[in-house]
Amino acid sequence: MPGERMGLWLVGAKGGVATTVITGLAALTRGAVEPVGLVTALDPFTRLDLVGFPDIVIGGHDIRAGRLVDEARRMWTESRAITPDVLDAAGDTFAAVEERLRPGTVVAAGDTIRGLADAAVVARVESPRAAIDRIRADIEAFAAAAQVRHVVVVNVASTEPAPTRPIPADFATIEPLLDDAAACPLPASSLYALAAFAAGASYVNFTPSTGATPPALKALAAPRGVATAGCDGKTGETLLKSVLAPMFAARHLEVMSWVGHNIFGNMDGLVLDDPRNKATKIRSKDHLLAGILGYAPQTHVSIEYIKSLGDWKTAWDHIHFRGFLGTPMTLQFTWQGCDSILAAPLVIDLARLVERAQRDGQCGVLPWLACFFKSPIDVTEQSFAAQFALLDAWVADLVCRTQRAI
Repeated sequence: MPGERMGLWLVGAKGGVATTVITGLAALTRGAVEPVGLVTALDPFTRLDLVGFPDIVIGGHDIRAGRLVDEARRMWTESRAITPDVLDAAGDTFAAVEERLRPGTVVAAGDTIRGLADAAVVARVESPRAAIDRIRADIEAFAAAAQVRHVVVVNVASTEPAPTRPIPADFATIEPLLDDAAACPLPASSLYALAAFAAGASYVNFTPSTGATPPALKALAAPRGVATAGCDGKTGETLLKSVLAPMFAARHLEVMSWVGHNIFGNMDGLVLDDPRNKATKIRSKDHLLAGILGYAPQTHVSIEYIKSLGDWKTAWDHIHFRGFLGTPMTLQFTWQGCDSILAAPLVIDLARLVERAQRDGQCGVLPWLACFFKSPIDVTEQSFAAQFALLDAWVADLVCRTQRAI
């Protein structure tokens, strides 16, 4: 889309996924790498008039101290995932993005995430409403300074605990509670979503945190002319589950149990070492099998923090199934991948697709993005192939309408 730029505002901008997004966009802009891992680099997505890589301007919020470039270098020093030459070549980009970073909020973020924050962020006393207003102002100022047509906010921060109190079904009930942190049931991820909507920005939740999932919040997007999607990026073990489980169903093989063990050592792994945060992630990873199979086998998902692994994740799954004549059999697989390398291209894809949909006048929840998420909003279908068909249908319709308009 020549002549127009979009803003990509990253919540958790100093984390592994965000810094990999920044590094990757810098390399793609220079033409230094091929767009491997990006769905939007494939036909027919290339016919959608998506925003080009050089036209994506990045800013964001983070709660931690330290320079952005130093956090990015952890992808080499701790994880051996992005080589120093690629990081060095992105130096100017890191410096420019650093100027656009603003302090995030730890209001209702949970004790573990609060413990990672810079002292100045922790010391700030603000109500949920004040946090929303401050974040909204940051996004609006970014959009004006960067002269972008639209901003897409993507939450790539660490997983927060689930809310401890029910969230009312209508925003009119929630709104008065925003002045009192003790009474407000909304977690930090939801405050970012509300701030994004108030700023006229779309919001994508790449984490299993609450975000805009509650009906009272997601209903705010369409009237404000913005889009929303989520939750929890589907990059590894759960992606394989959503591909393999339909095979068992189609062949009428009975899955008796499915056990998955996950080990990794990045910042998100450290946060998930807290049982309260871990419970949010496990729920997101463990719910899809019953929907695909039509029955609920015995399941178990474990997540363990192993510091030495850095950003590398290993998932080992054991599937016990029954075939003809009641004969039991097993399938085992091991998935080893770099978490941020798998996630970053999907974040770029989502930002470009959401911006294109919003430019087309599509607002509110975008269910056709379900294939990118473990827990897609307003979609019960869990098979990856069926979810991807939703995306294909949207692309075909947009391409057709665009061609008719020419």
